[in-house]
Amino acid sequence: MKKIKDYLLLIKPSLSIMVVFSSIMSFALTKGSENYVDFWRMIFLLFAGGMLVTGSANAINQVVEKDTDAQMKRTAKRPVASGRMSVTEGWIFSIITGAAGVFILGYFFNWLAGGLAAFSLFLYAFIYTPLKKVNSIAVLAGAVPGALPCLIGWAAGDNALTLGGWILFAFQFFWQFPHFWAIAWVAHRDYSSVGFKLLPAEEGPTKFTALQTVLYSLLLVPVTLAPYYTGICSYDDIAGLISVGLVILANAFMVMRCMVLYNKMDVGSARKVMFGSYMYLPVVMLAWLLSKI
Repeated sequence: MKKIKDYLLLIKPSLSIMVVFSSIMSFALTKGSENYVDFWRMIFLLFAGGMLVTGSANAINQVVEKDTDAQMKRTAKRPVASGRMSVTEGWIFSIITGAAGVFILGYFFNWLAGGLAAFSLFLYAFIYTPLKKVNSIAVLAGAVPGALPCLIGWAAGDNALTLGGWILFAFQFFWQFPHFWAIAWVAHRDYSSVGFKLLPAEEGPTKFTALQTVLYSLLLVPVTLAPYYTGICSYDDIAGLISVGLVILANAFMVMRCMVLYNKMDVGSARKVMFGSYMYLPVVMLAWLLSKI
């Protein structure tokens, strides 16, 4: 049981589930997903493939950052950092899960989805992870693989990278900035102690950082409304109107939380942005899906 627990810690199941959720929502929003006879079986396969690829990326991150993790209180008990799991075992686990996930997506859906998953894994593990100690541009680099699950889900449904997929990609791409900067604000002391450079200002949590969260939350407003103007979602019936209303309310909620952070400049407000962003993303995606019912 201890070994199973360590493997679960290695893949970060709560984070992985959130990532895969966006891929499943994107798949469900495609017209192509309606062509699959066994829709729920395909949802399960997409979930399994996505969890394996995301888990592999998280595992590589922990292997590469084992020394850094060991220095921070909140990560010191991770299996590789604590020494309960060897680096070799971590790499073997990562390679097997990553390859299995890419195969599932490629074989059962299409190799566009499988290729995007492999590309996402590479970007997260070998570009974003080492950049964290170099420059805050790491957040921009990490936002690309962070948003690719939307494109993976879209490709799995339509086997093409059409406008709808790019809109969903843009949504999750821009969402990550206020989300991640809020996390970096809360954990700034830990992050800075090991040399992570994740906030946009070298001085740490500043008005500039808070302003960036406000600007990106405002940028999300037109992006989240774009599906209604491009035909991905409908707003010409009751369900569609409720859907639009939910998206508008979710945006107002997110913008207000970021504005409070800008005004108060404290950890408590940053934590509210962080948890608020966790709620915001699924609410918007479920609202989009509601418009299609």
